[in-house]
Amino acid sequence: MESLAQRAALLRESLGRSQAATDAVVSILGSFDSRLSALDAAMRPIQLRTHAVRTAHENIDRTLRSADVILTQFDRTREAEREIQKGPHENLQSFLDAVDRLRSIERFFSSNRSYSSSDRVLSHVNALLSKALVKMEGEFQNQLSQRSKPMEPDRLFDCLPSTLRPSSESRAEGGKHQPAGADNQEAAVYSPPALIEPKFVPLLAKLAQQLVQAGCQQQCAEIYSEARASALESSLKNLGVEKLSKDEVQKMPWEILESKIGNWIHFMRIAVKLLFAGERQLCDQVFECSQSLRDKCFSAITKNSLATLLSFGEAIAMSKRSPEKLFVLLDMYEIMCELQTEIDTIFVGESCSHMRDSALSLSKCLAQTAQKTFSDFEEAVEKDATKNIHTDGTVHPLTSYVINYVKFLFDYQSTLKQLFQEFKREDGTGSELASVTMSIMQALQNNLDAKAKQYKDPALMHIFLMNNIHYIVKSVRRSEAKDLLGDDWIQRHRRIVQQNANQYRRVAWSKVLQCLSGQGLTSSGGSGQVGSEGGNSSGASRTAVKERFRSFNVLFEEIYQKQCGWSVPDSELRESLRLAVAEILLPAYRSFQKRFGPLIENSKAPGKYVKHTPEQLEVFLGNLFEGKQERA
Repeated sequence: MESLAQRAALLRESLGRSQAATDAVVSILGSFDSRLSALDAAMRPIQLRTHAVRTAHENIDRTLRSADVILTQFDRTREAEREIQKGPHENLQSFLDAVDRLRSIERFFSSNRSYSSSDRVLSHVNALLSKALVKMEGEFQNQLSQRSKPMEPDRLFDCLPSTLRPSSESRAEGGKHQPAGADNQEAAVYSPPALIEPKFVPLLAKLAQQLVQAGCQQQCAEIYSEARASALESSLKNLGVEKLSKDEVQKMPWEILESKIGNWIHFMRIAVKLLFAGERQLCDQVFECSQSLRDKCFSAITKNSLATLLSFGEAIAMSKRSPEKLFVLLDMYEIMCELQTEIDTIFVGESCSHMRDSALSLSKCLAQTAQKTFSDFEEAVEKDATKNIHTDGTVHPLTSYVINYVKFLFDYQSTLKQLFQEFKREDGTGSELASVTMSIMQALQNNLDAKAKQYKDPALMHIFLMNNIHYIVKSVRRSEAKDLLGDDWIQRHRRIVQQNANQYRRVAWSKVLQCLSGQGLTSSGGSGQVGSEGGNSSGASRTAVKERFRSFNVLFEEIYQKQCGWSVPDSELRESLRLAVAEILLPAYRSFQKRFGPLIENSKAPGKYVKHTPEQLEVFLGNLFEGKQERA
């Protein structure tokens, strides 16, 4: 206990000393607080003065920076003004850069109107921009005038696929149309020419952009369209394109018109694939800044040139129809179909809609005229009233004309199928073309039947029909018409040829063969069969036999002389017909001569009656159908 009391006493003593120390520290700290308050009160005026100085410095810095910016704009204005005063002739790019700087300066002062000098500077800058605008319009026009030169024909020809380039001779004549190579259109590659040197196109584009930004779209479009339209029209004129009225076209002789149509096809291809395509490309590059302006300018540039070309086509489509025009109509329809997709692509946009419609309208008009010409041809074949038939029974000119016509039609199979589809007459299998071809063939056969009736000699009538139908069949078998018309058609008409050959033999040689009949020469009546080998001449009247030989000689010589002048132009048919005659005539003659010849041999002047041996007759038959007059 005593020990605990001692410890407690020590603790109380220690706590007392700690309290005394704490009181001393608090007293000292209180003294510091009063001193700091006095110091803060003394420093406050100094802090206020320091803040004011800092703010003043910041204001001075901002003012200096603003002044520097304004002075820089003044310097840029003076530099730009010097370039504007020089004009674009010395350095177009520097001039355009100066215009860009002025626009930047104009934007700067417009957004900083608080500067006291803003209005004055803006007025000066706008005056410079107005002056620059006038000079840019002049430079745009000047550049286009200098760079827009007509394309020479040779340069255009070099851009064509090799199969379509005219020969050196035709180039000297102005690039006449070369039809060869038209079959290779699918693989043809066209390279539109650079209408303006490529290095100048970006500068023209920048000028156009500046003019458009300044709100001068109308003036810009007019300047560009006038220069390019003039160059385009001159290019076509150099190529040979003529501005002809529809009346002038329709009054031209066919020989001249046919040549011009061939050239027109060539011109259309060059115009669309090279010149119009080049103009569209150039428009897109120069007016990259405005789609509507591109289409508007392209329409203005090409409308007159396209109208000139389409007008010629319309004049042909509206002219008087005739069979010889069908193929050029198909050629024209074919090129329009070939170009239609490209026309739709090149003449894009609302501004060019009427031009697309005009091209499509011409295609339809050509198709309608071609279809009507087709029908006219079929009707003309059947109603052909030509009276000048050949006296030798050879192939009639109408037959060869129609067959050649049909052969040419098969060069246009794909075009004709497209044409029939245009009027919903074709199912894609070629059935309409087959039907039309059969109708033309039937019309020809009907006409030949009518012409055959003009022959007074029935035998020659059958020779005429045999020759003509054989020519038709042979021509069909050697052409693409074979697959379209079919084997049944060919076999049916071959039978017609054979029927006419048989009819010819019957009609031409029946009287001659009657002279070689034994009927009526013997007391028993003899054999009534021509060429009978049996029996003898007992009971036969020598006088009657002589008369038979004399009649035979007269008839044979008459037929021989006449039929040597007839013509069977096909060598195979000619030989087969001679053989067919020999097969019925020579056996009958040998039999008659063997049976009744002895009665004449012992008479006076037997050679007067038995003039020919079978071998001689065979030689004579070999001279038939040569188209030459002969005597036996």
